[in-house]
Amino acid sequence: MIDEIRTLVEQYSAWIKDKTVIRKVTGNWVEITTPFLDHHNDCLQIYTRKQEDNSFLITDDGYIISDLEMCGCQLTSVKRKEILKTALAGFGVRQNGKNLEIDATPDNFSLKKHNLIQAMLAVDDMFYLAGPTVVSLFKEDVAGWLDLNKIRYTPGIKFSGKSGFDHQFDFVIPKSTAQQERILRAINSPTKDAIQAMAFSWMDTRETRPSTAMACALLNDGQKDLQVNMLQALREYDILPIIWSEREKFQSLLAA
Repeated sequence: MIDEIRTLVEQYSAWIKDKTVIRKVTGNWVEITTPFLDHHNDCLQIYTRKQEDNSFLITDDGYIISDLEMCGCQLTSVKRKEILKTALAGFGVRQNGKNLEIDATPDNFSLKKHNLIQAMLAVDDMFYLAGPTVVSLFKEDVAGWLDLNKIRYTPGIKFSGKSGFDHQFDFVIPKSTAQQERILRAINSPTKDAIQAMAFSWMDTRETRPSTAMACALLNDGQKDLQVNMLQALREYDILPIIWSEREKFQSLLAA
């Protein structure tokens, strides 16, 4: 099993490397086109340059926030500002005007690049708050349901993986006499990229958790039907898919 998981992690890393395109742009800036997609299905692009102290500045050049505003998701309300601040803080990314930025050294460049991309994806997911039918964040809905059913949990837990990357999960339900540790991520928009990110996070961190630990993906099916292949992909990586509209079926598993 360990060799199989190691191979899968290596394949994922090779996929990222193969699908990443680098080119020089204006001045001493370098553009990095990644295989990760935004809600338009466009590849995320980031930019980096070397600074006077030999560190690197990595930025999205204001793309994510500008695009959200153009799509009608204004980040002016107190709640949305809190959401943005929390999303960025979780990955050590700062906001400079509309730019999302992070500093890196030659030793941690890959990690910092990874953190910026994950922050961009997290903030881009706020696009789904632009619709008038959206009342609350999916994570808040999940937390409210856990509270209602008296399911004890710790929110916002970050684990370090074998790769050295940090992975944030939304809820951890501790081990009990009846059940193992359960690690949950709430996926508001179950896209292919979101499923792949969950699979990689779990493959990269599972060996750092107890051998009986269980990973669960809570999938919001309120806006669109879920594709069968996405559910099957999660199961193949030993991740339990929990469809939000069918969550009551799993209440006893999580509450025990």
